Amino acid sequence: MKLILSFSLLVSVSTFASVKPNLIPKVIYGTDDRMDIYQSSDTLLIELSRATAAQIQRDEFSTGADGIITLHGKTMADSGMCKTERFSNQKTAANCSGFLIAPDVLVTAGHCVTSESSCDNFYWVFDYANTHTEVADFKFNEDQVFYCTQIIDRQKDSYTQNDYAVVRLNRAVPGRTPLTIRTSGKIADDAKVAVIGHPTGLPTKITSNAILRDNAKDIYFRMNSDTYGGNSGSAVVDMATGMVEGILVRGDTDYAKGGASCYSSVVRTEDGGRGEDATRITNLRIIN
Repeated sequence: MKLILSFSLLVSVSTFASVKPNLIPKVIYGTDDRMDIYQSSDTLLIELSRATAAQIQRDEFSTGADGIITLHGKTMADSGMCKTERFSNQKTAANCSGFLIAPDVLVTAGHCVTSESSCDNFYWVFDYANTHTEVADFKFNEDQVFYCTQIIDRQKDSYTQNDYAVVRLNRAVPGRTPLTIRTSGKIADDAKVAVIGHPTGLPTKITSNAILRDNAKDIYFRMNSDTYGGNSGSAVVDMATGMVEGILVRGDTDYAKGGASCYSSVVRTEDGGRGEDATRITNLRIIN
């Protein structure tokens, strides 16, 4: 258990927001449950992670004559995080997260996709993940890199807090199973959930064993998942069933000044802070 940081030191993730404007803060509750894919022993969550995509600015990539697409970008430490921070040596390239619900249809947060014209600025990239060991450099082929061509449905309502987007990719994604989503009713009050996505733009992390704090609201539920800016759009899944129950959209402050010139994660008690919010997947109008 880490010490709780003083409220007077809390800051938003401004270091990253200056280059990734869609990052909305989240936070660590109790023990940090984030894991790289290769660190997880949960075969169900590992399989579900294959349907996870990272939204990354196109100018972070270069394409070689052989068609191989190379990801550039800074590490967390290079971007202002303390070197003692977990994953500080890993790249922080993703702006948001998303997941497949059909071969060419992806769900993310509404604040991550503001217009069809904004689709031109980003790729949706699969396998931006440490699947077998931690790596420093990421290279992709054309079966892993896509872009959106249509916003099928989108809500970003500051009053109701509804926040999601459904986008069509430029082609079907081969070799991956779209996630199963709840189409009616709501998640059980005592369910344990996992979030699969890209905290602070990092390679895919599985964040498991979160519990619900508030399941009464119609539009969203609240939990204590260890999630950050960059997790926006992540699938929130029931760990017992693998079913998608929500879309991670917002939460508490991520980072506080951890030294003279670097930032470190804010840590709350398991029941401290405001909690993290997930739009209910049943809000999608395409399933109603």
